[in-house]
Amino acid sequence: MTDLSSDASEIRAAAMRLSRRLRQQRAVTTMSDAQFAALAVLNYRGPHTLTALAEREGVTAPSMNRTVNCLEEDGYVTREPDAVDRRKVNIAITEGGIAVVEETVQRRDEWLARVLAELPAADRATLRAAADIILEVIER
Repeated sequence: MTDLSSDASEIRAAAMRLSRRLRQQRAVTTMSDAQFAALAVLNYRGPHTLTALAEREGVTAPSMNRTVNCLEEDGYVTREPDAVDRRKVNIAITEGGIAVVEETVQRRDEWLARVLAELPAADRATLRAAADIILEVIER
């Protein structure tokens, strides 16, 4: 394995493990990652049609419909007719859904802050720089 592919493998593995640990910090333990991801999109990006939400999350419309149905049953989203095109239905987040997103984000930030607090300042600075680099790379 070349140094570059070895680096890639180690960075990928570390990012996946960190992501898994962060996903464990959630407000509603029975909510799937897909459900939370859809809620987060609606919270930060506003209402979406089912098709637009499915495209944004990279899943099929039937799969997103099942996700939205579960979220709707739990009171986290509503379906509302589009104000301009009455044939369309927009999925919107409810106050309960907003609360779940906010609490989950808070739990995740608090968990990561506790982990970071155990590190020397130089290591935290290195991780902050790495975060900037990662964001730059994925936003190209």
